[in-house]
Amino acid sequence: MQASGDAGFKTGNDNYVIGVDYGTLSGRAVVVRVRDGKELGSGVFDYPHAVVTEALPADVADAADGRTARLPGDWALQVPNDYRDVLRNAVPAAIANAGIDPSAVVGIATDFTACTMVPVKADGTPLNEVQGFANRPHAYVKLWRHHAAQGQADRINALAAERGETWLPRYGGLISSEWEFAKGLQLLEEDPEAYAEMDHWVEAADWIVWQLCGSYVRNACTAGYKGIYQDGRYPSEDFLAALNPKFSNFVSAKLDCTIGRLGDAAGYLTAEAAEWTGLPEGIAVAVGNVDAHVTAPAAKAVEPGQLVAIMGTSTCHVMNGDVLREVPGMCGVVDGGIVDGLWGYEAGQSGVGDIFGWFTKYGVPPEYHAAAAAAGLGIHEYLTELAAAQAIGGHGLIALDWHSGNRSVLVDHELSGVVVGQTLATRPEDIYRALLEATAFGTRTIVDAFRDAGVPVKEFIVAGGLLKNKLLMQIYADVTGLQLSTIGSAQGPALGSAIHAAVAAGKYPDIRAAAAAMGSAPGAVYTPIPDNVAAYEELFREYRTLHDYFGRGTNDVMHRLKAIQRNAAQSLPAQSLPAQSLPAQLAQEVSA
Repeated sequence: MQASGDAGFKTGNDNYVIGVDYGTLSGRAVVVRVRDGKELGSGVFDYPHAVVTEALPADVADAADGRTARLPGDWALQVPNDYRDVLRNAVPAAIANAGIDPSAVVGIATDFTACTMVPVKADGTPLNEVQGFANRPHAYVKLWRHHAAQGQADRINALAAERGETWLPRYGGLISSEWEFAKGLQLLEEDPEAYAEMDHWVEAADWIVWQLCGSYVRNACTAGYKGIYQDGRYPSEDFLAALNPKFSNFVSAKLDCTIGRLGDAAGYLTAEAAEWTGLPEGIAVAVGNVDAHVTAPAAKAVEPGQLVAIMGTSTCHVMNGDVLREVPGMCGVVDGGIVDGLWGYEAGQSGVGDIFGWFTKYGVPPEYHAAAAAAGLGIHEYLTELAAAQAIGGHGLIALDWHSGNRSVLVDHELSGVVVGQTLATRPEDIYRALLEATAFGTRTIVDAFRDAGVPVKEFIVAGGLLKNKLLMQIYADVTGLQLSTIGSAQGPALGSAIHAAVAAGKYPDIRAAAAAMGSAPGAVYTPIPDNVAAYEELFREYRTLHDYFGRGTNDVMHRLKAIQRNAAQSLPAQSLPAQSLPAQLAQEVSA
């Protein structure tokens, strides 16, 4: 656990709110002053179990010998008690670090990665904590980057298109394997006993609020973007029955719940949660939200055309619009999905910082790591310095940023990464720069899709852990042709949650007013360089050629390779692994 902030600050007569940002590998709590949004202190708690991708951890599973069955490919699980531990550790650390009197705190709000799903009993107990279910992978949290439900997503998409379901165009014509319905259908079909034992299929964003206030309230954001809730209803029972007869009552039996408006209070802090956090019992607990969407108010981006890209292990792009348009390949458009009175649009890239982290871990030789250490630099900083000395196009490479599949605009997690143009002279810094550029080209593809659908991007604002890479930010400005500004806060999602907490506590009438008073001033600004824009335009045309060739059906080799990989895995005898999870140190380098 780490803490940082303004030690020794005097509280005076001010009120404060707490924002808690749940990321992929850790949770961060931030203490914020209500009257001006000043961030006074923070605490961070790393999830002890990180991301579970290979086998269930021995300390939570019931395996007698400490070994559990190997998880299938494309699985990404988490342990829900890690989320409670953030409240027990990061929140008290932030309060102590800020030097405030806890009695002056008037509200708390949380945000979460999405779509991250928790199967629970009627009282909110996670299924993996129920006797007899600790060894069942489907009883654990399915993290946003759990992509093993692609087959179910494909069936949902095909059936919805065949039937002309009116909700499908709101999601750009495709729903993702990351979302609630695909993951829920996978659970039903692969572990029907766990599905039957589960009483509620809950977004983690709502589960943690339930832990704080004792009330289960669905937030309007994830219901709309991840739960196919449009115009006051979910997909029909008839549609669900056509997918699987036993799935017909999924909404009524497992999913449906009161939907809370963003910025409202879901309830009030319970005595138990007050003991965990050190906060006063009875303070307001805001309706849950998504890490990307709460960042928009933190960046004061609450008007149409202001695109906010939250860049960390993945990137989520959110923007308000004053018109409803169907944008192909988007994650969704939701009425009031970011702020009331506007249409909230969402797009995203499944892999960004984690691609860079993967390459530095597996694609960079030891001598580069040694040289970086000798220079007093991290490997990312060292490679960035080398890459920055290159002329645009000098490495002779084009990459596709699909190492975690494609979220927008293709919505296909069976796609995979590509680097074209390598020779025996290609060096690690060449590939590193090509990967940086590939993620920028992916964002440019999203920006173009918005523009072509009649929802133009007028401003481009970046938040998250990757904004500190100046080369990357300039590449994004040059590739998109947009002036790029960074959020002044290093903790945008947590600040955004704090803004929602202030509204829930009644300190501001709405999110717009709170954002105006508490939002962060801009940080660094990057202006497109005309010569760079022209050079990248040529490379972007090559990216789009590869993008369409591999992603739009001309060559389905990536899908065929995935099928071959699955068949090969199934042909092996059953194996077990020492229980373990993704090493936290890898993702810490690139997480937001």
